[in-house]
Amino acid sequence: MSSLKRRAFLKSAIAASLFPFSPDVGAAETGGLDFGRPEPFTFQGLVDRARLLSTKPYVPPYRPAPDIVAKIDYDVHGKIRFKPDRALFVNGPGPYPVMFFHLGQWFRSSVKMHAVAKGAAREIFYSPDDFDMPADSIARKLPRDSGFAGFRFHEARRRADWKTQDWLAFLGASYFRAIGDLGQYGISARGIAVNTSAAGTTEEFPEFTEFYIEPAPSEGQPAMVYALLSGPSITGAYRFACHRGKGVTQEVEANLFVRNSIAQLGIAPLTSMFWFAEYDAGFRADWRPEIHDSDGLALWTGTGERIWRPLHDPLRTVTSSFVDRTPKGFGLLQRDRTFDHYLDGVRYERRPSLWVEPLGDWGAGAVKLVEIPTDDEIHDNIVAFWEPAEPAKPGTSMRTSYRLYWQADEPFPADNVAHVYSTRIGRGGKPGTARPKGVTKFVVEFGGKPLDALPSDGKPIANITASRGEVSYVFVEPVPDSKHWRAQFDLALAGTEPAEIRMFLRSGDRTLTETWLCQFEPRPT
Repeated sequence: MSSLKRRAFLKSAIAASLFPFSPDVGAAETGGLDFGRPEPFTFQGLVDRARLLSTKPYVPPYRPAPDIVAKIDYDVHGKIRFKPDRALFVNGPGPYPVMFFHLGQWFRSSVKMHAVAKGAAREIFYSPDDFDMPADSIARKLPRDSGFAGFRFHEARRRADWKTQDWLAFLGASYFRAIGDLGQYGISARGIAVNTSAAGTTEEFPEFTEFYIEPAPSEGQPAMVYALLSGPSITGAYRFACHRGKGVTQEVEANLFVRNSIAQLGIAPLTSMFWFAEYDAGFRADWRPEIHDSDGLALWTGTGERIWRPLHDPLRTVTSSFVDRTPKGFGLLQRDRTFDHYLDGVRYERRPSLWVEPLGDWGAGAVKLVEIPTDDEIHDNIVAFWEPAEPAKPGTSMRTSYRLYWQADEPFPADNVAHVYSTRIGRGGKPGTARPKGVTKFVVEFGGKPLDALPSDGKPIANITASRGEVSYVFVEPVPDSKHWRAQFDLALAGTEPAEIRMFLRSGDRTLTETWLCQFEPRPT
C-alpha cells in the first residue's frame, strides 16, 4: 500500500494568501490570479458529469513534465511559497482566504481549481508568478499549464495569524485533513477507498481532479467545496459543507458511480498513523515512550454498544471486520492527551480525533480496520472505513451522506458507560514467582461516571472472553489516587495465531464500561 509522507505534508503547509474573486472582474484589472471566463455551475451538473464519466474508459489525470516534478522533493517544495498578494478571497467575499499548493514529488497530478459565485464558476489558472521560489528552482522549468496540486482554507482575516494558520487542506489523490480544536494536523480522511486490503487485488487511489470553491458568507457559516472524483473503477461528485468552529465539522455528500467491479469499497475512509504505544513498544525502538496520531478505533453500533479497539503495529497486514447495521458512528481517536507520554515537540498529544456520523440509514455492512506494519512514523499505516454489504458492481450507483468531526474528543460521549483510558501488556504470572512461558498479562484501565458513582463496597466484575487460550488470574482493583478502575488477567496461548479478546466491567446485570476489544498477536520466541 502506498502512503502519504505525513511530515512532508505537514511541513509543506506553508503560509500564503489570496485575492478577491468576482465573476465580473478580470485578472488584468485585479492584478491577482488569472481566471477563465464564467461558466454556469450547479452541483447537480457535477453529479451528471460524474455519472457520464463512469460510462467512459478511465483517463488518468494530467501529470505535467514528470521528470521535472519528480525532482521537486521535500526540500525543494518547502522553498516554494504562494504569494500573499495572489490570495483567493483575501479581500472577500467571505472570511476565509484560500491558498494553493504547488506540484511536487508527492503530489504530481494537476488538479483544476475553480472559484464559484452566483451560480457561475471560473477556472483559476496556474502561473509560476503566483509563487515565491528561488531563482534556480527546478520548478521554474514547468510548463505554464501545470496547474495546482491542492488548496487550503486559512483562518479568518480578522485573526493576526491568518497568513500562517490554515484549518483545512485538500492535497493528494482524494485525501484531505483538518485541524481539531487543539490546533494540530494529524489524521487524514479520503473521498473513497478502493481495495485497501482485499485479497488478490491492488489498491486504487481515485483522485479529486476538479475543485469548485465557494466562500462562506460569514464566520459561523460553511464554506462549500465541490469535487469531481475519477479512478479506474469509480467516479464521484462530492459536496463538502465546511464549518470552522469547535475544531472543524464537515457535512459530506458523495454520489458514486461504479465503472468496474470493486472487491472492497470503503465509504468515509480515515487514514492515520500508529507505530507504538505503552503496550507494544519494542525494546529501544525509539527514545520516545509513544508515537501515534491515533491510539484506538471507537465504535457506536446500531444496537447502541460502545466499543474501544486499541490500535497495533502488526507483524503482517491485518484486517478486522465489525459487522453492523445502521451504525451510529465510528472514528479513529487520540485519547492520550498527556505530553509526558510522548515527549515530542511535534505534539502528538494535540493531534485531532476524527469521528464519522452517518446521516440516514447506511443499512447492512461492516466497519473495517486495516493495520499495516511500519517501522517509522512517516507512514500512515492505519485505515478505517465502512464497507456496505451490497457489492459494488459495474453500472451501480449510490448516494451517501455523513458528517465528519475533527475534534479533540468524540462528539457524542457516552455518559452511561466508562471509557478505556489505557491498555498495558506484559509478562504473565505473579511477581516474585517463576514466570510461565506462553502467558501474557493484560491490564486495562477504565474511568468515567458509572465507576465514579460506585459505592465503596461496589467492586466491579470483569467479563472476559477470548477466541482461544485460557484466561486466569483475573483481578479488578481501584487505581491509586484516582477514580479509575483497572482489570488485569493472564492469557495462556500456544502458537502464534492471533487471539480475539473481549472485556467489559459490570455490576450485577448493569454494564459499567464500553467494551474493550483486542486482537493479540503472540510474537515468535
